[in-house]
Amino acid sequence: MITKNTRIDSTIDFQNGEAILIDKQFRKTSFDIVHKVRKYTGVKKVGHAGTLDPMATGLVIVCTGKMTKEIHNFQNFEKTYEGTITIGKTTPSFDLETEFDAVYDFDFVDDNLIYQVKEKFVGVQKQTPPMYSAVKKNGKPLYEFARKGKEVERNEREVFIKSFEIKKIDLPDIFFEINCSKGTYIRVIANEFGKELGCGAHLSSLRRTKIGEFSVNDAITINEFIESLKKIAIN
Repeated sequence: MITKNTRIDSTIDFQNGEAILIDKQFRKTSFDIVHKVRKYTGVKKVGHAGTLDPMATGLVIVCTGKMTKEIHNFQNFEKTYEGTITIGKTTPSFDLETEFDAVYDFDFVDDNLIYQVKEKFVGVQKQTPPMYSAVKKNGKPLYEFARKGKEVERNEREVFIKSFEIKKIDLPDIFFEINCSKGTYIRVIANEFGKELGCGAHLSSLRRTKIGEFSVNDAITINEFIESLKKIAIN
């Protein structure tokens, strides 16, 4: 059962199995959310259906109890993101988790060039996971190597970009919406977008708005979730 913000009440059976729509906040990790759900529900078996980077916000589906068996189904759904690509500067992590490492002139960039480049990213794409990611190499997350200044070989992945819409251009910022397959790194798209433009770029904001048909509009923050549980306990 999918638990929406209108249904956090005493009839919910977290032990038996629930899927909770959580709106992850900025600088929180997906594991932070799982940890708090586990702590405040008292259920040991808790997992999420798709990591969001700490700098990103938006929809995370958290499963408890027997519903954890459905996590792989949620992970296979298409994802929709809204965000901002900022051109002219790059970072090692491809987003704002790390400091800028290069600055480029972008006076030559206009709307036509942006729309032309955007079309190159629609359809089947090959992506290499970024070093600042949770993908594992020899049993260790890549970000552990990256934080030590090491770069290791990664295998390319095939992803599918169903749609890539430019919502607004206010340089150096490009506002977009992307609908894509599982395993797609929007940070990688931002970095590659800058390379194609010839001026570098990074992902300056990201929000996941949908997982399949599930919308962040039906989600609650983890703090709101905790407060709802406290009210149930009082009553």
